[in-house]
Amino acid sequence: MIPIYRSIQEIPAGFCPSVAAIGNFDGVHLGHQEILSSVVAEARLLGARSVAITFSPHPEQFLRPEKAPKLLTLMDERKRLLGMTGIDAVLELPFDADLAVLPAREFVRQILAEALGVRGLHEGGNFRFGHRAEAGMAELVKFGEEFGFSVHKHEPVHVHGLEVSSSAIRTLVTVGDMTRARWMLGRPFSVHSTPAKGRGIGTRLLVPTVNLASYEGLLPGFGVYVTRLTVGSRRFQAVTNVGNRPTFGEASFAVESHIRDFEPVDLDETTPIELEFLLRLRGEIEWPSPEALKAQIFKDVAKAKRYFRLVK
Repeated sequence: MIPIYRSIQEIPAGFCPSVAAIGNFDGVHLGHQEILSSVVAEARLLGARSVAITFSPHPEQFLRPEKAPKLLTLMDERKRLLGMTGIDAVLELPFDADLAVLPAREFVRQILAEALGVRGLHEGGNFRFGHRAEAGMAELVKFGEEFGFSVHKHEPVHVHGLEVSSSAIRTLVTVGDMTRARWMLGRPFSVHSTPAKGRGIGTRLLVPTVNLASYEGLLPGFGVYVTRLTVGSRRFQAVTNVGNRPTFGEASFAVESHIRDFEPVDLDETTPIELEFLLRLRGEIEWPSPEALKAQIFKDVAKAKRYFRLVK
């Protein structure tokens, strides 16, 4: 695990100089990965440290919580993904009232120049920062000239003709388009959580069904999906329903996975699990009876089996 500094006071003596990128990095998608790979390359060229500067909570969650988007990756997973890009450290700044009103020039002076000794900064063209997002790339270039660092502007990454962004991926996940979301992320969209209480969860999982615990991040739109469920070192093929299970009367939201290649496995309510969404099979339907639903589940499982056979 790479070092995580949660304030500029935690940055150790002798850490400078550095090359950095600032952002929320939600999803750590292909656009983020390109920027961070350039940060790493320049840092190695200069003999400096490479740093991703991010915020917790997401600024929108602090400033406009009623309008803040559900996140593709919660902070622990985001930091793990950032570590996989090859950077040397993450600076996770608490986004609070003080940071929200900090002028752009003071952010540059206090954090980039004094705390990190930044020599190079890499950002996307739509980057803005400072109180009320007062500064953009033009101002950043001027600050770089003043404080002695270069500024590198990165153009958007495109994949299959689509511009990659966190907001675009959120839209795709919300409508269940897991294929295009995967293109932009460079990996399947996944949820990291724990099992819900009950439903056969004890010291061992003895039934081939796992419900996801309450989850605050983004979930795919209602429907049935081909998925992969990872528990420890064990990875299972699964079919997952996201929705209210209308066939059984009163609506009851659940993310319920039926494991195809099931075998008993150690699992309790604290066990970390990863659920990867691979393909949407259909929308959620209210069936006339549990028997009709059961018949459809067999069809869904058959389609999932065919999917896994073809992708091997």
